[in-house]
Amino acid sequence: MARSSGRETFTKCPCLFILELVFGGLVWILVASSLVPLPLLQGWVMFASVFCFTGTTVLVFLYMCDADCGDTLDRVYHWMAFLFYLCAFILEVWATIILEHGDYFTYLENVFATVFSCLATLLYMYHAFCPCY
Repeated sequence: MARSSGRETFTKCPCLFILELVFGGLVWILVASSLVPLPLLQGWVMFASVFCFTGTTVLVFLYMCDADCGDTLDRVYHWMAFLFYLCAFILEVWATIILEHGDYFTYLENVFATVFSCLATLLYMYHAFCPCY
C-alpha cells in the first residue's frame, strides 16, 4: 500500500493533526496561565506539550511540502509523543488532586488541563497504533 503524502494525508486522517495541535496547545496555554504551584510536576507537562506541539507542527509542514519522511519517523514520533503525554497526563492528574482544596480558579484550570491532556494522549495513542497511510 502506497503511503499518502501532501494533502492526501489530511483526507486519510481528517482533523487528526489539527486536533493534536488544538488539544496540545490548550494544555500548554492552561498550564502556562495557571500559577503553577507545583513546578516540578507541571514542568514536565509544559515540556511535553510544547515539544509535541512543535513536533506536530513540523510534521504537518513536512507533509504539506510532500517531504518523504518515511513511516519510521511518523511512528517513532507518535509513539514518543504518546509516552510523553501519558506521563504528562498522570502528573497533571496528580497536580489536580493536590490542588483540590486550594484556589478554585487554579484548580479549575488544572482540571481543564487534565481533560485536554487526556484527549491529546488518546489522539497520539490512536495515531501511534493506526498511522495514516
